[in-house]
Amino acid sequence: MAQEFIERVIEIKRVAKTTKGGKRLRISAVAVVGDGKSMVGVGHGKAVEVAQAVRKAIERAKKEMVKISIKERTIPHEVTGKYASSKILLKPASPGTGIIACQQVRAVLEALGLKDVLTKSFGSRNPLNLARATIKALKQLRTLEEIAKARNKPISYFVLKKDEKDKSKVS
Repeated sequence: MAQEFIERVIEIKRVAKTTKGGKRLRISAVAVVGDGKSMVGVGHGKAVEVAQAVRKAIERAKKEMVKISIKERTIPHEVTGKYASSKILLKPASPGTGIIACQQVRAVLEALGLKDVLTKSFGSRNPLNLARATIKALKQLRTLEEIAKARNKPISYFVLKKDEKDKSKVS
């Protein structure tokens, strides 16, 4: 039983290397692969033909897949990620908001299986760097259960009760 992956090609571009004999043209491709549940990866491939470049990018993305902590349709908390000169800010959104993001970030979030996220990108808009910055930001996510388990505390230790919130506002 082969696992089904969501595969998205973010960018395909023609790159040239100038040699003594002239220009040598190749194709560069960036792809995102995810399982739609909690795994996602980004890959980059180069080849003489488009199909080969895309295939290489998808293979590399599958090798680089990482597990991300998500909370139903959105992310557990606000997080930022930086890769090279690309920066990305991810915020959880209420149900029905959708994914508000550029094409590169949207591809990563959809492959991960998220439905409601707000994003803002800063700095360079390089597609590969934006996708990698998004993955870097997503790796920082932790759910309340994971934090409680790591600190060996009950979840109630981290959550204020309603009457305790009222008391903290008064004082």
